[in-house]
Amino acid sequence: MPRIPVQPSPMAQPKSFLWTRRVVLTLLLLFVLTPVYVMLSSSLKNLQDVQGSFKWIPHGLTFRPYVDIWKTVPLAHYFVNSLIVSVSATVFSVVVAIFAAYGVSRYRFAGRKVFTVTVLSTQMFPGILFLLPLYLIFVNIGNSTGITLNGSRLGLIITYLTFSLPFSIWMLVGYFDSIPRDLDEAAKVDGCGPFGALFRVVVPAAIPGIVAVSVYAFMTAWGEVLFASVMTNSSTRTLAVGLREYATQNDVYWNQVMAASLVVSVPVVAGFLLLQRYLVAGLTAGAVK
Repeated sequence: MPRIPVQPSPMAQPKSFLWTRRVVLTLLLLFVLTPVYVMLSSSLKNLQDVQGSFKWIPHGLTFRPYVDIWKTVPLAHYFVNSLIVSVSATVFSVVVAIFAAYGVSRYRFAGRKVFTVTVLSTQMFPGILFLLPLYLIFVNIGNSTGITLNGSRLGLIITYLTFSLPFSIWMLVGYFDSIPRDLDEAAKVDGCGPFGALFRVVVPAAIPGIVAVSVYAFMTAWGEVLFASVMTNSSTRTLAVGLREYATQNDVYWNQVMAASLVVSVPVVAGFLLLQRYLVAGLTAGAVK
């Protein structure tokens, strides 16, 4: 009995496209992983080996730089400062964004569109534009009230809150709009007020969007350098600024810089991997109204 040739599916992709995609993805993977490999290999070398010509296959690996990074500079203290500032800014940003986004999504009021456009338009301006005004505001507040904001963790938390809050509100508005209003009405029929409907119905349904906003706010605060270099002192310095102390007048401890950079990246990478599915779901749902 003659064999009937199998016709390719009309939706099947041509082999040329598959091979092109593989080549492009391989090149992108090499482009991303090569700097990581250079950092990792350099962090496992002695300082003399790092300062010499780079070798792709290192010899005489040592974990000494990972021990010395905590002694050369007070990295643990900077780590605590970054953790306190980043977590605090994230919590405040998410809480305020939830209330603001719920009000914009569920209620119609005068100036609603103006508020939404104004919130989103703040992302158009570069951060350096607000550096001097914020610095002067914090200094004047300290002179008038005695509350020290410049050089304190509180001032840095407020600064990062102003960065992440507009985008957080805009993103959660889009996510709340995708949640049916019938859920709110059902909760109100069961005896819930506006806050009850928000926390018992809307917030549990919006967990992916809230996680996405939290990751964005945390990453914004964790790796920021410009404002942290101006609005902190030796006791409130964060990790992003503290890494500069591995460079002295006489030498630069490149192996410790690479080791510290990898250690600093661990919380962000671990959090992203743990919350990846929530992050993707939140970004996808919040982008479509």
